[in-house]
Amino acid sequence: MDTNPVAAQDTPDSVEKESWGSFLWFCTKLVLAVLLFRTLLFSFFTIPSESMLPGLQTGDYLIAAKWPYGYNENSLPLGLPGPADRVFGKIPERGDVVVFKHPEDGTDYVKRVIGLPGDTVAMADGQLILNGELVEKKRAGQFAIAVSPNTRCNSRAAEIPVANGTTQCRYRLFEERLPGGRSYLSLDLGPSVQDDFSPVVVPEGKLFVMGDNRDNSMDSRFPSLPGGGVGLVDERLLVARASVVLWSTDGSAEWIKPWTWFTSARWDRIGHSI
Repeated sequence: MDTNPVAAQDTPDSVEKESWGSFLWFCTKLVLAVLLFRTLLFSFFTIPSESMLPGLQTGDYLIAAKWPYGYNENSLPLGLPGPADRVFGKIPERGDVVVFKHPEDGTDYVKRVIGLPGDTVAMADGQLILNGELVEKKRAGQFAIAVSPNTRCNSRAAEIPVANGTTQCRYRLFEERLPGGRSYLSLDLGPSVQDDFSPVVVPEGKLFVMGDNRDNSMDSRFPSLPGGGVGLVDERLLVARASVVLWSTDGSAEWIKPWTWFTSARWDRIGHSI
């Protein structure tokens, strides 16, 4: 005769409790994973203006790497508390496109690092001067971008109708090459008040940043004011290094028209390295 005790059968209530427990544990792990991802690895940002044309366009969604410059309270998500000084921090390289907090209002800004601590930065007739030497600048043709809800032509740009019934903004395009060989494309709309400024020595712990759309960028050439210039940016305000365009839209999508979610996409921008 079998004398082994019969195993108790799971009741519907115990099965339901186990299912809910597993689901809640899965959600907890998912939240922790996302939080760690956002805290230590990457974060996401949108481009709201044309100050970084041609490389970054209004409506681009970026993924930005956090580890290159270390971590502090400004790089943590959701307002989490953290150290004031950077942990595992190092300064950017000249030419890096960085995300940082505006010194006055804490808004996320994206600009290119031009001057590092100890550098002397100046500009004359639209020509960048770094440590007394002219930064190599040569004409690189034209930059064209379609007019859309996210893109309007600057008053000094050429607005050209094209064959498919759309309109393009066309700008003078230049290539600049920093000491060390880092190169990037920039726009020049012609003579403007931004084209000249006296030499500025970048102090220790600060960065001189500029927008690639030189005549349409409030950057280190201007005093730090809410919603305006940023002055010399403190390294402690760094958040991340811009890496890749994850998604881009021309702004024509409508929530009630799902097909426009796809027709508004700038498919050629997705995966664009910064």
